[in-house]
Amino acid sequence: MAPIRITVMGSGTSVGVPTIGCSCEVCCSDDPRNNRKRPSVLVTYETSGLQRNVVIDTTPDFRQQALNAGFKRLDAILYTHAHADHIMGLDDIRPFNYGRADRIPAYADQETLEALKRVFPYGFLELDTHPGGVPRVNGHLIDGRPIDVEGLEFQPFPVHHGPKTIQAFRFGRAAYITDQSDIPDESLQYLEGLDVLFLDALRKEPHPMHSTIERSIAWVERLRPNRAYFTHICHDLPHAQTNKELPDGVELSYDGLVIDVAA
Repeated sequence: MAPIRITVMGSGTSVGVPTIGCSCEVCCSDDPRNNRKRPSVLVTYETSGLQRNVVIDTTPDFRQQALNAGFKRLDAILYTHAHADHIMGLDDIRPFNYGRADRIPAYADQETLEALKRVFPYGFLELDTHPGGVPRVNGHLIDGRPIDVEGLEFQPFPVHHGPKTIQAFRFGRAAYITDQSDIPDESLQYLEGLDVLFLDALRKEPHPMHSTIERSIAWVERLRPNRAYFTHICHDLPHAQTNKELPDGVELSYDGLVIDVAA
């Protein structure tokens, strides 16, 4: 299989950067890498001569993120958890339903599926019961088994987000983890031999629901991926300055970053 391409559609925390009402250095920065939409990635690969596109989470910024990334087909959605900054863009997948008879599969754990059906019930109903344009999705329960999306396997595994257990994903030689405060021992098997690892690193100061720069560096040193990128970043971390302080092979991600990894 050809390499997998990962496009960072959003690298910011739940309120985004710039943050409403804030006039700090990062929120007023001219560096576009400090402009951070809510956290999401696009995974692109080719099977059977066709380009496939999978997104992890549909953020409130999904419409603009999809326009920026420029993809025209959506093959599946994987959800990490049910917080608003990860699900509220589901309605904006509607143009990807146009011209296709089948529904777009959406994979989520039980809590997240219930939240999606509660917030977007019309997306899970038969089309003729809700006239007009609606997102059309099929919900699939994540149960720990690998998810095959058009020939590429996504392995879900649990991480901790404060008191909550949420989903992370390994695909090829890459893994995407966001919003983690801790990684349980049973999940470490999925983080061996990685080319690329994404980790939450909200800020330098401790937070009850998220990792810090220092803690995420410690995970990188333990797991030893070839490269690591931090995401879910708040306005405390100026991009250029923070990168100068990080170890070799570790960087802040930014919106629009494109990375190729082995399948």
